[in-house]
Amino acid sequence: MNDFQAIADRVEIEALRGEFTDAVMMRDYDRVATLFTEDGALRMPNIPIELEGPEEIRAWGRRVPKVVDFLVQNTHPGLIVLDGDTASGRAYMSEVGRGFDGRGGINYAIYHDRYQRTGDGWKFTERRYEVRYEDSSPLAGSPPRRTAEA
Repeated sequence: MNDFQAIADRVEIEALRGEFTDAVMMRDYDRVATLFTEDGALRMPNIPIELEGPEEIRAWGRRVPKVVDFLVQNTHPGLIVLDGDTASGRAYMSEVGRGFDGRGGINYAIYHDRYQRTGDGWKFTERRYEVRYEDSSPLAGSPPRRTAEA
């Protein structure tokens, strides 16, 4: 790969995917919403969730802390296909989490992505979450509980 723009685009798209994971882990759904174009969509058919645009993503994110006790995501790099000011790609995901209702488990999934170059850098036009493996066995562990000093 000798095209410096293509190298820069790939680095920026990988940074976008990393920022998404960081924002979700930090429960910063205002930041998650900024990573999408105005008509961008976050789709999670297995949940089922279909969110269109930053405002729906932001509103959904405000509800997440009320139902999710903890969530740990690990994103693994995948394919990026550049096409001028648009691109597509996949990122591979492993997750562990539990809701306040006690349901939880481990899953492995793929994010199928579409990206758009904007004046503010690369953004998602669509991020579709496809679960490939799910283990809903009760989790043996738990997040560390805060002490009075924390």
